[in-house]
Amino acid sequence: MARRSIEVFSAGCPLCKSAVEKIRGMACPSCEITVLDMNNLDGAGRAKNLGIMSVPAVAVNGNLVECCTGRGINPDALRRAGVGSPIGEL
Repeated sequence: MARRSIEVFSAGCPLCKSAVEKIRGMACPSCEITVLDMNNLDGAGRAKNLGIMSVPAVAVNGNLVECCTGRGINPDALRRAGVGSPIGEL
């Protein structure tokens, strides 16, 4: 039987745990789920290779799923929110 590789990247927080449970609930017999711990060098290295910027994140057959791309810290958005500017200079 052909298998679908699903990698779930998690930091072990409640949001990540909820995502893992949701994916396990959606999985079919063809799905092979691996949970990678971002607190572990192997998990963090794999995440870096895929371009993961925040967790939870999911890759299917080695490809980061669309819902998990383009996130992470955005310096421009932080500056617009006032980060780096003293209070009163916004």
